[in-house]
Amino acid sequence: MQRMLGCMLIITATTAAGFLYGAELQQYLEKLLYIRHIIYMVKGELEYSNAPLSEVFGRVSKRVREPYRVWLCEVEKKVRGREEQDFAKIWNRSIDRYLKELHLKSSHSIQLKELGTFLGQLDGDTTQHTMQLYLNRLELEIEKVREGMAAKKRMGSWLGVMGGLFLVVVLL
Repeated sequence: MQRMLGCMLIITATTAAGFLYGAELQQYLEKLLYIRHIIYMVKGELEYSNAPLSEVFGRVSKRVREPYRVWLCEVEKKVRGREEQDFAKIWNRSIDRYLKELHLKSSHSIQLKELGTFLGQLDGDTTQHTMQLYLNRLELEIEKVREGMAAKKRMGSWLGVMGGLFLVVVLL
């Protein structure tokens, strides 16, 4: 009886681990979608108000959730206070510091940092074009994640079940 109960617990635990892997993939996709949403809001504010970047980040920060709010507020404060001369340094450091908890893949983090490299030093039309290029690249990345996600979720689930069965067979 104890063996059967132990076998069921092992299979349940490994199956749950497989499903948790799928849930983590879904959360990562939602993070990318929310970053896209934020960039669209920044782009819209720049187009509509033609305000300085610090004001745009301040307005957008009031409409987003944590940790993005803290990130945008800090960028606003540092740009407004002119703590550093280079906007790209402010942007990159704030991403490293405040968006670290998102655990973005290095390629996605680098793309976001590249946006800041070009964002702070260009005129209005070029800024809009640069933001649109970033959004297009982000859309491609989101599609890649979406395409692979279904297969990875299925594979994670099956590997969880099969790993549990293998472990049960080895332990018996």
